Amino acid sequence: MSLNFFKDECQHEPINIETFGLCDDDDNNQAYPDTNIDNQDDWIATVKNTNNLDIVFTAIDKCVLKDGEFPNRGRCDCMLTTDQHLYLVELKNQKPPWQSNAVEQLKSTIQFLLEKHDISSFNKKKAFACNKKKGKFVFIDNEENLMMYRKTGFRIDIQSEVLII
Repeated sequence: MSLNFFKDECQHEPINIETFGLCDDDDNNQAYPDTNIDNQDDWIATVKNTNNLDIVFTAIDKCVLKDGEFPNRGRCDCMLTTDQHLYLVELKNQKPPWQSNAVEQLKSTIQFLLEKHDISSFNKKKAFACNKKKGKFVFIDNEENLMMYRKTGFRIDIQSEVLII
């Protein structure tokens, strides 16, 4: 089974507006971007693209990795890429505790990605765990985050805003 994190059928047209949302309706369909600012209440995460870069949204869960493939291995909802950026995003709409599961899904997706692709051309790599429920956010332990960065090149953030800088 060949995994391709960059396959066209899982990608949306590039988005180059300053603010848009990321949604996952929990209806067994894949996550998607939403560029309608009037729908902000439905967004799980907000993408801030102050430089209006072309951002490609790729559905990971239910497209790159379909249900039933690789049982017992987590996967995140989507990936955002530019020429320089590769951001993985897990979207949640849950009350705590949700963070540890989201982080494990991101770590698993990073491993899938690293096993199948050379991503050295992306000099900005991050993994975001985002939640629509605006409860308490916890911070990733600095030591754990540093170990993750040294091992994979990714930093992990838990927040509802994805900054493309």
